[in-house]
Amino acid sequence: MNSEVSMGVRRRRRRLAAALAAAGLAFGTAACGSGSDTAGSGDPNTLEVWTRSNPDPAATYERVFAAFTKKTGIKIDYQPVINFDQQLQSRASTRDLPDVMINDTALMGSYQAQGLLKTVDPASIAGHGQISAKSWASTVGLDGRHYGIPYSRQAQTLMIRKDWLKKLGLKAPTTWDEMLGVAKAFADRDPDGDGKKDTYGIVVPGSAQNGYVAWWASSFLWQGGAQLIEPAGKGTYRPVADSAAAVRTVTWLKDNLFCGDNGVVQPGAVSAVTGTATNFQDGNAGMYMTGPYNIATYDTTPGKDTYEVVPAPAGPAGSTVLADGENIYFGAKTGKSKQEEALAAFLVSPEGQRLAMTGKNQPVVRIPVNSTLDAAQVRGDARWSVVQKAYEDDSAQFPNAPDFAPIKQDTADSLNALFTYCGSDVGAGLKELDDTLAGDLKDQGLLK
Repeated sequence: MNSEVSMGVRRRRRRLAAALAAAGLAFGTAACGSGSDTAGSGDPNTLEVWTRSNPDPAATYERVFAAFTKKTGIKIDYQPVINFDQQLQSRASTRDLPDVMINDTALMGSYQAQGLLKTVDPASIAGHGQISAKSWASTVGLDGRHYGIPYSRQAQTLMIRKDWLKKLGLKAPTTWDEMLGVAKAFADRDPDGDGKKDTYGIVVPGSAQNGYVAWWASSFLWQGGAQLIEPAGKGTYRPVADSAAAVRTVTWLKDNLFCGDNGVVQPGAVSAVTGTATNFQDGNAGMYMTGPYNIATYDTTPGKDTYEVVPAPAGPAGSTVLADGENIYFGAKTGKSKQEEALAAFLVSPEGQRLAMTGKNQPVVRIPVNSTLDAAQVRGDARWSVVQKAYEDDSAQFPNAPDFAPIKQDTADSLNALFTYCGSDVGAGLKELDDTLAGDLKDQGLLK
């Protein structure tokens, strides 16, 4: 089966699966709560709260929720869910959504389209005025109403082994070409001093699974002057994935990072997800463009004194990086509005945000949405000023009002195929992606 036919088959299958899932979710949520205060948890004074969390950040959430219960008397049935979307579909099909969910900002459009969310009046959340208009804007759906409360924001930066730089007489890179040079040096010049060629330049979660490679590559696309879709007026969008800038950027990534026997990226990069792309933490890779949630982990291994956090190297169009974060969502028709609003108010308050930013476990608030707080001051760690500056001054985010999930996944499928097969035609691959994204937008009634 050739690549064009394969991509078409995958797209049709994904659309069918998405349509079935959406239909099932819409059916499930239509009766969720059905006018009762006993939806979700049976106790009207208990909120069932889901986050997509591994054990370490889950421990931080547990501290935050314990403080909320002590302050208000409202109990929290906390569920850290790793396979969040699969479990959410299952719960929706049984007409029993969680009361509150904390999950990615980019998922809001998908959740709204499927009828999973209550609308939110910002004025109903105590302290709403301490959240910036920019942050509130990321919770607005296509219909102009709010469907979430901002909780945490972040931006990608470059984690780099400063001990390796010192050993090799190098400086942290500020451009793509400098980054490539450092990556090659890390791969070839034995920066760990063990006499073996067993180190790599850059960590890449290059799998198409869950859209990981599209997530990772988005900063490079923006730095190269490229976009996937762009607004076309009156709530519509057009695909622009095959622009000249996109072709140049993807070609640069393909030729310099993935193809050729240069050891710049870790082995198996094209099949790695974030959970398996642990080479920076394991000590055999020297750079990783990633989010600040990894700082606590990396301070333990490879160790706080071994690496530094620096701004992303600039591409031809600048140093824009992916900004994302989490919103607080209320499950549709759960019947516990006052309790949910009380929890949201605590979570965005200075007290709640401080608790979520500090402690021995991984922080779950990175850049605070509460404008009275500064990340570096709260943590006593100047590295967080690099993250906050990147977010405030040089970041972009995926569009949140459309359902961006199929767009990200189709992009990931395309990029993964191009990076896997070194003989592939980047221009033809991106033209095919552009056609696919047009179909995704058309499915949502958003194509110009």
